[in-house]
This record gives sequence, structure tokens and C-alpha cells, in this order.
Amino acid sequence: MTFAEFQKKYNLSRQDISRKTYLENRKTIQIKKEATAVKNLDNIYGATLKIANKKGFQAMTMRDLSRETGMSMGSLYTYFTSKEELLKTLQEQHRSFFVRILEERIAEKSDSVAKLRAAILTHLYLSEAMQPWFYFSFMEAKNLSRTEKEKAVASELATEKMIGDVLVLGQQEGVFCPHDPRLGAGIIKAMLQDWYLKRSKHARREVSVDQYAAYLQKFIEAFYLKGVGSWQA
Repeated sequence: MTFAEFQKKYNLSRQDISRKTYLENRKTIQIKKEATAVKNLDNIYGATLKIANKKGFQAMTMRDLSRETGMSMGSLYTYFTSKEELLKTLQEQHRSFFVRILEERIAEKSDSVAKLRAAILTHLYLSEAMQPWFYFSFMEAKNLSRTEKEKAVASELATEKMIGDVLVLGQQEGVFCPHDPRLGAGIIKAMLQDWYLKRSKHARREVSVDQYAAYLQKFIEAFYLKGVGSWQA
């Protein structure tokens, strides 16, 4: 599957996350018309990511957000009672959206090799389609409350565990070399994160997400797949 095919299949957009936010918070969001609420949430999220990726979320004020969105301060507060609540919601929605699709894609495959390839492609393609979200979530994690930081760490570890579980399955099936699956999952996760954290580096080298995905897949399989590379245990 190419990135273009992935985008067509999942039709990812901020509106999907905005709609999910509205449906999960209808009791607290004061706007009752779904179409209006989703449109405004999409506007708020887009403006927040734009401002935060320029000057940092902590330096952003609700007045900055008001100017960027064209919404009054009163209108903003009908969706979020504070900047901290906005940050918490942004992080939670991004994590749940990402984990759900990654789990679905891995579960669709029947064997460990296909599952590993699905995990690699899905992580990369999601981070490409939602690059501002991924970069924002990584950079702003330090500004979360202690409880939210613990959730962010748990989400990170859960993603690594998904990859680690696939590596263990491959070892049980006899197709993967017996390298440490926990260390392997952590290293694979770091290589996946490199795509969106060092995006300018890859852009200067004119490397597309499809090229990076294909190379990374071959690189990992050369280490793990029996009979493929020279890294046999």
C-alpha cells in the first residue's frame, strides 16, 4: 500500500478528530448543532497547531487563538474552559485516533511478517498525514500535567508493545531471529519517530514517505527475518 492509497482508504482529516471530540463531549460543549461545533473545533485545532508550531503552545494565549480563528473569546470558552483543557483534549484525541487505526491495521493481518509491515507503514503514513499533530504531541508532552504525562508515556509504551508483540509472534512462528523484542520495538519506534521529528532533513534529501517506509521495512527485516540478512543470532 502506498501513502496515496492509505490516504484514500482512511480519508484522514482534522474534521474526523473534531467530530470525535464533539461526540465525546456533548455534555460540556455548549453548542448543540453538530455541524457548527465540528466546524469550529476544526478551526480551533488548526489554529492551535499553527500557532504552537511557530511559537510554542505555552507562549500562545487564548487571545492569540481568538485572532487566528476569528472567534470571540466567549465563543472559544464554549468549547474549552482553559488552555490546559485544550492541550489535554488535543493530546487525548490524537493518541486515541492513532492507536485505534494502528490496532485495526495490525489485527487485519494474519501472520507476523504482514503484521510488522502493517505496523511500520501505518505508523509512518499516519504521521505523514497528521504531521502537525504528531510534532505537536511530541513537543508539548513536557507541558502536560503529571497525570496527562503518565497517559502519554503509557500510550508510547502501548505502541511499542504492539510492535514487540508482533516480534514475539514472529519468533514463535519461527520466522524471526531471537533478538530482544523489547529493545527491538523501542529502536523501531525511534526510527519511525525520526520521520516526523526530522522531516526537514528528509525533505532536503528528497526522500518521500514511501521511500522511507520501503527502506525502513527492508532494514528491519534484514535484521529480524531468518535467511534475509547477515544479522543472524
